[in-house]
Amino acid sequence: MDEREWLPRTLDCIAQQRTSHPFTVYLCINQPNEWWDSADKVEICHHNADLLQWVEEYRSHAPFPIEIIDRSSPGNGWHGKKHGVGWARKTLFDHILSVANSHDLVISMDADTEFGPDYFESVARNLTRHPAWVALSVPYYHRLTGDEEKDRAILRYEIYMRHYALNMLTIGSPYSFTAIGSAIVVRATSLQKIGGITPVQSGEDFYLLQKLRKMGEVGSWNEECVYPAARFSDRVAFGTGPAMMKGAAGNWESYPLYSPASFQKVADTYQLIDRLYTEDIDNDFTRFLQAQFKTDDLWGPLRANARTVEQFRRSFHEKADGLRILQFLRQDYPQELKRELPETNSTSILNLLLNSTNMEQQNTMLEAQHDSAIEIEETLLNCYNAPLDEWTTEDLSRLRDELFRLEMGIRRRMA
Repeated sequence: MDEREWLPRTLDCIAQQRTSHPFTVYLCINQPNEWWDSADKVEICHHNADLLQWVEEYRSHAPFPIEIIDRSSPGNGWHGKKHGVGWARKTLFDHILSVANSHDLVISMDADTEFGPDYFESVARNLTRHPAWVALSVPYYHRLTGDEEKDRAILRYEIYMRHYALNMLTIGSPYSFTAIGSAIVVRATSLQKIGGITPVQSGEDFYLLQKLRKMGEVGSWNEECVYPAARFSDRVAFGTGPAMMKGAAGNWESYPLYSPASFQKVADTYQLIDRLYTEDIDNDFTRFLQAQFKTDDLWGPLRANARTVEQFRRSFHEKADGLRILQFLRQDYPQELKRELPETNSTSILNLLLNSTNMEQQNTMLEAQHDSAIEIEETLLNCYNAPLDEWTTEDLSRLRDELFRLEMGIRRRMA
């Protein structure tokens, strides 16, 4: 939608791919049909019409096949409530599944995604190497733009995402992946088994990976990264663009750095799963789940359908999934910390860095130097009493890069 500026860059990345695997590119150019009659939105419709014409001309000489799904021309746009990125991705996936072979891979991306020339080959090699993986959550990294406002917003948002992912990795959650629609690769057979994508207007990538994880293992390591664009956007209800806009306006309340104590409550419950197979145990997380599912007998049905404790563990994680964990973290986050949000971030990150560095050392069983981690910890200590909003862009960038390094190290060793 309205991607004339960005789509050529993505197609150029595709044209440079060094791979022996044949592939086809599917594009869905889309917007609600009613926007043609909206004074506020009709400009996007005209931009989409220009984009459609440009793509038609491009594919006449493209070095790979391109199929265009036109959901933007008058009469072809979305009708009613069935619109948005979720429906665009569903439309693409459904069409691809109608022509895909069982061994095919579906590489999901947005029209502002960039990547290196070995990206396609790397994901194909990785999924061949890991036949048990039903999908792959590809590592991502937002390149800075040189625009101070955009760079501070994307750094702060990425720090939030990496803080969350590292804490989930530290507690051993099955849902420790990061869901970004432009950084997902899924087997066609896996998509078929889960019945395709749930077409919510925002967050469809999160629900897709969660459904896939309940079916099997979602890999989280790949040699090549993707580089989504860092830009302000209000085309979806939540996600990178809206988060950057809210953050640039000084509102990070929806993206806090949750307390390590809240993650620990989930981790403590994980340690009790085997006991929950035979007895009820009361704690903050189990009480939260009972309230969410509106039942006092949360585990009885699971026990009745599980012949073994291993089956019960799987049922537990299907019940206490990534969505429920996120909802619990939001509810458990103390109101007083929300009011003092900027001042508490340094403490939370410092604890995370120390825990993740320890985890990295334990996993590798090697004596490794962590000079950069020590440097970033010193930065955090120096900024301890300062809100993140007062940090320099350079310090935020150094922190983001350290979190990225730690996360990638852990994911690589888990693969």
